[in-house]
Amino acid sequence: MLSATSSSTTAESIETRDSWVIAFVTLTMLSLAAGAPMTVVIGLVPIAETLDSGRSLPSLATSLAYLGTGVGGVLCGLLAGVFGQRAVAILGGVAIFAGLAIASLAEPWSLLLGIGVGVGLFGNGALFPPMLAYVSMWFDRRRGTALALVSSGQSIAGFVWPTIFERTIVAYGWQRTMLVYGIGAAAIIVALAALLLRPPPVPLGGFGSIRSVPGAQVLGMAPNTALALIAAASFLCCVPMAMPAAHLVAFCVDLGIATSRGAVMLSVLLLAAFLSRQFWGWLSDRIGGLWTVLLGGLAQTLGMLGFLATQDEAGLFFAAAAYGLGFAGIIPAYVLAVRELFPAVEVTWRVPALLLCSLSGMAFGAWLAGVIYDAVGFYAAAWWAGIAFNAAQLALVGALLARMRRVVPG
Repeated sequence: MLSATSSSTTAESIETRDSWVIAFVTLTMLSLAAGAPMTVVIGLVPIAETLDSGRSLPSLATSLAYLGTGVGGVLCGLLAGVFGQRAVAILGGVAIFAGLAIASLAEPWSLLLGIGVGVGLFGNGALFPPMLAYVSMWFDRRRGTALALVSSGQSIAGFVWPTIFERTIVAYGWQRTMLVYGIGAAAIIVALAALLLRPPPVPLGGFGSIRSVPGAQVLGMAPNTALALIAAASFLCCVPMAMPAAHLVAFCVDLGIATSRGAVMLSVLLLAAFLSRQFWGWLSDRIGGLWTVLLGGLAQTLGMLGFLATQDEAGLFFAAAAYGLGFAGIIPAYVLAVRELFPAVEVTWRVPALLLCSLSGMAFGAWLAGVIYDAVGFYAAAWWAGIAFNAAQLALVGALLARMRRVVPG
């Protein structure tokens, strides 16, 4: 197995107290950025009533936010390579305010434009994928731990903001909630970016952890081919990853379990994911990114089987917790693998390109589970489809690891 610790390319670690300051600043920024699209998720019903559009319009806005994050990540990653991460993060904060302000105009076009382009493309797109690449260049020995920490921003947002938004929407309305949150989140993000972000200690000409240089083969393949296969694996594993998160509450309702209990079950899943992500980060520092992806994919498969094994409330709570424990470390491990295999000069666009495929897989998985349910009338068929995608991912990652063992013995 490839050890991220043993493969550090410098005799002295680049990690300092400043590295962890950057990590926690990034965690704060991503927690705030991820809250922006949740204003639509929590306010879906009143937004639909205000716009007289049905629930499809706000649901489309949410989908555009996540798709925009993936596409914007690639674009803003390229911008970060030219202008630096500080400027791009400031852009992200300003875009989140602008997007929520436009969305609060309460027109169908303004909702889609504000959430899809402002919050998604130039908001989270400028913060989530590029900031993961940026943080990866502040760490060497504990890079996996740091990536697991900062990628927990979305989980923290899932714990913190829904309850707050639910109350403020009832008290003040969804439009004012969006506007006030946009002002507050943007102010904090812009201030943190302007005051604390600076060029990382790893020069953009630096090597990857296995001393990959620009243009050199990766795992015995052309670099773009290697990235395409890693990205394809991330798409495959993210299809089942999105299914329980998007449909768990509806699954519970079908089984006669109250919606409120289903919501608590989803919170248990996210809490388990947050806690276990720190373990997966620690593990990835010791065995490497791709090995962690393989083990995480296997754990995710077992978690999906748990939803098939039981249909009573207590059993589903256990299955949800087990599923959260299993899938949480996969995405940070993919980012770590790219950082290990490719030179630093390419990380600013390769990591966002990878995450575009990951987010596309999650969007497809949430949609596919709904389509399968509409066709057959129950979720078990969707869970089996997710397991099939996971099996394909495990086979592909296993093949990549076999090539790694031949190219980089030990």
